[in-house]
Order: sequence, then structure tokens, then C-alpha cells
Amino acid sequence: MINTDEFFMKMALQEAKIAYNEGEISVGAVITCHDQVIAKAHNQTEKLNDVTAHAEMIAFTAAAEALGGKYLTDCTLYVTLEPCVMCAGASFWTQISRVVYGASDEKRGYSQKGNLLHPKTKIEGGLMAEISEEMLKAFFAARRK
Repeated sequence: MINTDEFFMKMALQEAKIAYNEGEISVGAVITCHDQVIAKAHNQTEKLNDVTAHAEMIAFTAAAEALGGKYLTDCTLYVTLEPCVMCAGASFWTQISRVVYGASDEKRGYSQKGNLLHPKTKIEGGLMAEISEEMLKAFFAARRK
């Protein structure tokens, strides 16, 4: 089926694979507006030498440009890993309607600090989490060799 949460999360996982292949931490993000993809991104912190170049941050910028405004009130962010505090804070300012993430991040996830998302933002975690976790574990295992 097209235009389901699983469909868009699979797109985010494809972005995570791109990050993995580029030597980046394997996180991907997709933003939709009314079931249309308006932004896709993956981590680029190494490539851009920028600690803020997380998949979500790049996707927020692309989505705002696509919509011609900074607010993403009718949008959903699909991301393979629970957003960090920085990305959760940015999502607060975008006023994004919904965040759907895959794997939880028990060390750096925003939920470790309480809910940092906009009060109107709906959150759903755990979608296709196993696939996201496997990709992240493979990335870090390869880095430790």
C-alpha cells in the first residue's frame, strides 16, 4: 500500500542506508505534507563537518523551502531513530504535526529529557524499530573494527 506510515518509514530507511554507505551514522528522515513527500534527508555530519547536520535538521530546512514557510503544521516527520534534544527542539519550532520514529535512543533521545516537542505534536515510536536498530548496530560494529 502507498501512503502508509510503513511506506514512508521505508523511504526513511533508504535514506539511512545512503548515510551508512557514506560513512555517516545511519539515520534517515522523510517529511510528508498531506501524504506527499516534500523532503528526504540523511545524516551528513561527517560530510559537512557540522554537528548539526542531522537527518531531521536537513529535512526541516528542505521542507520549509518546499512549502515556502517555516511552519510544518500539516506535516509528518518519519525518522529512523528517536530525535535527539536538538532535533526535538527544532521540531518544536517548526510546529510539525506528527513525528513517527523507528528505534528508541536510550542514550541521546529527546525522551530522556521529557517531552520537548510542541504540545500539539503527536508522537509515535517503534515503527520498524528492529530494522533501524540492526542498521545502527552494523554501522557501529564496523566502526569498532
